Amino acid sequence: MPSGLIDPAPVSLGPDLEVGRLGFGCWRLVGGSPSEYHEVLEAALGHGMNLVDTADVYGLDWGGTAFGQAESNLGQVLAAAPGLRDRMVLATKGGITPPTPYNASAAAITAACEASLGRLGVDTVDLYQIHRPDLFVHPAELAEALTGLRDQGKIREVGVSNFTPAQHEALAAHLPFPLVATQPEYSAAALGALRDGTLDLCMRDGVVPLAWSPLAGGRLATGTDVRPELIATLDRLAERHGTSRTTLAVAFVLAHPSRPVAILGTQKPERLAEAAAAAHVPLEREDVYAVIEASEGVPLP
Repeated sequence: MPSGLIDPAPVSLGPDLEVGRLGFGCWRLVGGSPSEYHEVLEAALGHGMNLVDTADVYGLDWGGTAFGQAESNLGQVLAAAPGLRDRMVLATKGGITPPTPYNASAAAITAACEASLGRLGVDTVDLYQIHRPDLFVHPAELAEALTGLRDQGKIREVGVSNFTPAQHEALAAHLPFPLVATQPEYSAAALGALRDGTLDLCMRDGVVPLAWSPLAGGRLATGTDVRPELIATLDRLAERHGTSRTTLAVAFVLAHPSRPVAILGTQKPERLAEAAAAAHVPLEREDVYAVIEASEGVPLP
């Protein structure tokens, strides 16, 4: 039995896909060389971070210069080392189409998915996610497109990202198969998913939360633009558990009973190793509630 609140065992994305409690995010997979991308991907997989999560829009920030660049960079690595594909659960996202903020119409999502397959150089992605909700598409239309892509073997499972619980349920109601994942922002500094029903929905329906920015964009590691009380609490708990603040902050994300997967965006193998230790930090209730109180700045009732 695991010690404390964190169960380090893998979680299931549908009936045939298992992923580790930490995943590797590709939003910063730009601005480097193919050998650097290969090195960090090997490091992530070596630490059990077999969920590799990207998106078509990645490449327009973090030093990237073009829409689709992160997918193309990952595709180059997979082309040079095709054995890597069998070691990962490959996830991507679509639905953000600059300069239009969001477009999840049937035609747009179908085209976006097919373009992602081309950049990645694969026939199928394991998890396809709608990156952000398009407020002007009926969920039945989106569901029809996703069902078609799945029937054609271009995607295996479907998830959503940055959806409210109501938006998630509206899409799920029109799908002939379950949504397996939702991707909210969730960290010790961003507790919205804990309060807005997202993690409750996950526990009710068996959906896996994929927590993006589990270190609040690195702010929890640096201590920048975060409540001083939160940093002090993380440091106190890290000292008690004999670990670093970074590891402790990731452990907080993993401790929720919905069993989130923390998606890490660092491109440094040593930081991946530091975060990987989070799955084995024996956090208890007094620890996580102390973090919540420090984050929100008020005592719990």
